[in-house]
Amino acid sequence: MKYFRLISAIVVSGLILSACSSKNTTSVPNAAEAVVPVEKAAIPVKVESLSKTKISRTIDYTSTVLPFEEVNVAPSTPGRIDKIYVEVGDKVTKGQNLFLMDRTQLYQLKLQLSSLEKDLNRIDTLLRSGSAKQQQYDQMKTQYDVTKTNVVYMEENTLLKAPFDGVVTGKYFENGEMYSGAPTTQTGRSSVVTVMQINPLKVTVSISEQYFPLIKKGMNAFVTSDVYKGETFTGTVYRVSPTVSSSTRSFNTELELPNRNDLLKPGMFVRVSMNMGEVETFVVPASTVLVQEGTNLRFVFVEENGLARRVDVAIGKRFDDQLEIISTTLKEGDRLVTEGQSKLISGEKIEVVK
Repeated sequence: MKYFRLISAIVVSGLILSACSSKNTTSVPNAAEAVVPVEKAAIPVKVESLSKTKISRTIDYTSTVLPFEEVNVAPSTPGRIDKIYVEVGDKVTKGQNLFLMDRTQLYQLKLQLSSLEKDLNRIDTLLRSGSAKQQQYDQMKTQYDVTKTNVVYMEENTLLKAPFDGVVTGKYFENGEMYSGAPTTQTGRSSVVTVMQINPLKVTVSISEQYFPLIKKGMNAFVTSDVYKGETFTGTVYRVSPTVSSSTRSFNTELELPNRNDLLKPGMFVRVSMNMGEVETFVVPASTVLVQEGTNLRFVFVEENGLARRVDVAIGKRFDDQLEIISTTLKEGDRLVTEGQSKLISGEKIEVVK
C-alpha cells in the first residue's frame, strides 16, 4: 500500500512539472523567431537637370464669329406698325429708316404743342406790358416744355432708325400688325427687326489664365476658317476681361476682326492663333509628364535629397515628342526624373542610376 502511494505521488508530481514547463515555453517567445521589419528598397530612376530653352510661343484656340454689335430694334410702347421699310438681308446705313409706328398720338401732341406755343406767346406779350404775372408765364412755359419733350420722344419712338451700318438679320412683323412687346426673338427679347454689324466682326476667345500677363490690348491675332482654305484674317485685341473664371481658370479676350469682302459670317467656326513672342521656358520629354487618373491634372517628379517629389505643372506648346511645362515651383537645376517615374509616389525613396 505504501508502495502504491509512492508511485501515485511521483506520477502527479511529473504531470505538474510538465504543465509548468509547457506554460513557460508558450509565454516566452523564441528570440530567433521574432519578426524584423524589412526596409523598402530605393527605386532606381534616371534624372536630368532642368534648364530653360528659348521658344517662340504661339497659342491656338477655336471660337465662333460674332457680330460686332447686334440690336433688336423695338418701339418703347406697344402699337400698330404702319410700315416696315426693310427686309431680311438688306444692308442699312446708320440713321436709315427701319419702320414706322402709328403716329396718331404724336399728331395730337403736336396740335397741343402748337396751341401751347400760341398761349405762351400771348402771356409773354401781356407780361411785358404788365398785364400778366410772372407765375402765369412760368406755369405755361413748363407745360410747353413738357409737351415739346413728349413730341421729340414720340418722334424718335415711332420712326425707328438703324443705330449703325449693318445688315438686317430678322423681321418679325408685317405692315399693319400690332406690336405688343411680347418676346419675338430666339433670345427671348421683343423686336420688330434685328440689325447686326458684320464689318468689323467680333471673336471671343477663352484663354488659359497662365497667359493673362501676356495678353495686351492692340495685339494681333490670326483667324482662319475651314470654309476659306488658305485665307487668313488679321484681328486685334480690343478688350480683355479683368477677371479669371474660377471654374475654368480662363479669361475672355475679345478680338475686333475686319471682315475682308464680307467673307466671314456670324456663327462661323474659326481657329485663332496668337503669337506671344519669344520666351524662356522648360521643355521636357513628353514621357516625363504624367496625368492623374480621372482628372486633367498633369505632374512630374523631381529628385530631392534622395526622395521623389511631385510637382504639378501646366502644359504649354508641343514640339514633336517634347512638351513645354509651366510651373511656379520648378527652377533651373532641379533634377527631373526621366525614367522610372510611372510607379513613383511622392516622398518615396529613389536611387539615381546612370
